[in-house]
Amino acid sequence: MAAKKILMLVGDYVEDYEAMVPYQMLLMAGHQVETVCPDKKAGQTVRTAIHDFDGDQTYSEKPGHNFRVTATFDTLAEESFDALVIPGGRAPEYLRLTPRVLEIVKHFAEKKKPIAAICHGAQLLSAARVISGQKISAYPACAVEVELAGGEFVPAAETFDNAHTCGNFVTAPAWPAHPEWIKQFLALLGTKIST
Repeated sequence: MAAKKILMLVGDYVEDYEAMVPYQMLLMAGHQVETVCPDKKAGQTVRTAIHDFDGDQTYSEKPGHNFRVTATFDTLAEESFDALVIPGGRAPEYLRLTPRVLEIVKHFAEKKKPIAAICHGAQLLSAARVISGQKISAYPACAVEVELAGGEFVPAAETFDNAHTCGNFVTAPAWPAHPEWIKQFLALLGTKIST
């Protein structure tokens, strides 16, 4: 397996687990992962938030860690990357307001490169208008956006641990799905892990 070069789009209040865990897992699998955020340079950080399921109607939010940006957004050349990861949290709400971010998402979709999006990451897929006719999972509050963008919403399992692959998209509802989401993404990347 040749190592892949993977781009991760992050921003302030990206969900902590949904950025940190995939970043570390993909590095562990031998891939090169670069993280970028609009208006940030390599070495700067974004603030994360920890979303948890405490029995309320939706998730709760607690302060997370600082997550390091490894590449400068303004000099990004998306053609040099093999795949894209879009974590959730509140970051996609404002990332989708940056036209350059939407261009990046469209590049990966049009080139049929693997795209892994989790939780509110579907907001970027919807805003970029790249999911028409696709089956997409996301946090339940994003179902309307998925459907308005022409996608078919794949509901979360009761335990939020399901993921779904449709073409070059691997999507999941929230961080409890990490094992299945990353397993399906690694399969799209052609990564073999053996014990």
